[in-house]
Amino acid sequence: MKLSNFQSHEPEEIILLFEKTFSDSEGATEGKSIGKLVRKLIGTTDEKDIFGFCTVNNGTLIGSIFFGRLFLPTEINAFMLSPVAVSTVYQRKGIGQSLINYGLEQLKTEGVELVVTYGDPNYYNKVGFQAISEDILAPPYELTCPKGWQAQSLVSTPISPIQGKSQCVKAFRNQEYW
Repeated sequence: MKLSNFQSHEPEEIILLFEKTFSDSEGATEGKSIGKLVRKLIGTTDEKDIFGFCTVNNGTLIGSIFFGRLFLPTEINAFMLSPVAVSTVYQRKGIGQSLINYGLEQLKTEGVELVVTYGDPNYYNKVGFQAISEDILAPPYELTCPKGWQAQSLVSTPISPIQGKSQCVKAFRNQEYW
C-alpha cells in the first residue's frame, strides 16, 4: 500500500471512488452528491487552499481524503478534513485511519495549526479529533448534528475559543453538507 499526495491531473478516478463508496454505503443519491462535491472541490479550490491524499494498492486507488482551508477571523492556519473515502472492499482494515494520520502529518509540515472535521465522533476520535462546541469554533453553516463538529490541534497549544464565524472553501458553501 502506498500513501501519496493527490495529483490534480487525474481527478476522474478519485471522483469515481467517492461516488461509488458513498453510493455503496448511503445510496446512489448520496454517491452522486458527494461525487459532485469532490468535482467542485478539485475544480474550484485554489491550490493553496486544498490538500489531497490517496492510498493505492497494487496500482488501484483504494482511498482518498481532502482538506480544504477553513478561513478563521484569526491568524490561525486551519483546514477542514472532508470528505474521506475508502473503497468498500478495503474498509475496516485501518486504511482510512492511516490515510488521515498521513494527511495530518503532511499538514503539520506545511504549518497547519488546526484541523476540524464534521462527521462520526466514534470514528474521528480514533485519529485524535475531539468534539468541540460551536462556542469554541463557530462552523460556517448551521450544523444538523452538532456532536459531529470536531477538531484537533496540530501544535502544542490546546484549542482555545475563537471569536467570530469561520468560512469554508467554495465547494462546501451549501447548507446541504452541514
